[in-house]
Amino acid sequence: MKKIFVSGCYDILHAGHIQFFEEAKALGDHLTVSFASSDVLWHHKKRRSSLPDEHKAALISSLKVVDAVIIGNGLKTGLDFEDDFLRDKPDILAVTEDDQYEQVKRELCARVGATYACLPKTPPRFAPVSTSSIVNWVKAPTDAPLRVDFAGGWLDVPRYSREGAYVVNCAISPTVSLRDWPYEKQAGLGGSGAWALLNGRDGVDSEIDLGVGWQDPAVIRETGLCVWRSGESPILDFKDNGDFLEGCLAVYWTGSGHDTPGVVDQERDYDMIAESAMTARAGVLMRSIETLADGVNLYHQMQLKECMEALPEIDGALAKKYCGGGFGGYALYLFPDGDTRAKAMAANDALRPVEPFCRV
Repeated sequence: MKKIFVSGCYDILHAGHIQFFEEAKALGDHLTVSFASSDVLWHHKKRRSSLPDEHKAALISSLKVVDAVIIGNGLKTGLDFEDDFLRDKPDILAVTEDDQYEQVKRELCARVGATYACLPKTPPRFAPVSTSSIVNWVKAPTDAPLRVDFAGGWLDVPRYSREGAYVVNCAISPTVSLRDWPYEKQAGLGGSGAWALLNGRDGVDSEIDLGVGWQDPAVIRETGLCVWRSGESPILDFKDNGDFLEGCLAVYWTGSGHDTPGVVDQERDYDMIAESAMTARAGVLMRSIETLADGVNLYHQMQLKECMEALPEIDGALAKKYCGGGFGGYALYLFPDGDTRAKAMAANDALRPVEPFCRV
């Protein structure tokens, strides 16, 4: 009988683990699975086990491909199973291509005459996951806000960032979920940042990899009315709950989507963008809708210089601008109070109210 041995944390058992067990078992007749005990996990990774050791052992033992289960209690890095391995003397120690402890495991195999077998990565039967991604998925919120940006957009793109400049934005409700998305998509409200958060991911790196900025995932994660320092990564300058803007915000659907990555390298007036953000920042500091509106209007002037189409005039609006950086999507309209906004909405079906959102 040829005995196969595998080891790992296997802290949250998933289909990728099962596939590896099956491929290892194909090398012989008897498969022993060793998993790191809760003490080992805490010692090496400073995290609690997902299940008590005896529960995890029972779970793994129930798999038809597994013949024996060992709880590894040794504290030697990468070799928590050493004593059991030396006692059982398996024929093969099977590992994956990304094994971090190859040298010490090869030395261990040599002590009992076992073969160190590195299994090639095979196409996963399901979308690959990891223990950390499962934890993040479980911890992910069930709903998330989108956002409107007031001023300073593009100064969150690392290569366009400026020392002493700012980005001003605000998380908004109604919130969205994986099953309920009451807005147009790909429309300038930061939907990719919300989607990442709902799926247990931090979207900052993915947004930067697309060549765009970090403001969407940053404010959607932070919530509230935020002023950020321009730079390569999000640094919060200060935050307000935004309640002075309740009843004053609306978004207008222009009728077409937009493409921020497609226009990121287009020429634009970054001096005007920085000035708009400084004005908007002052408006947030003073909690002045009028001053905030001045910053929004200044940014919209830059958008017109960028050859975006003029947005429609709506009675009572203090300011307007396209959300995001694309030529289309939603536009933001800022009103002095709820009554003025209500009148504007009654006269224009393309307007919909949104409110500042700050998660306590």
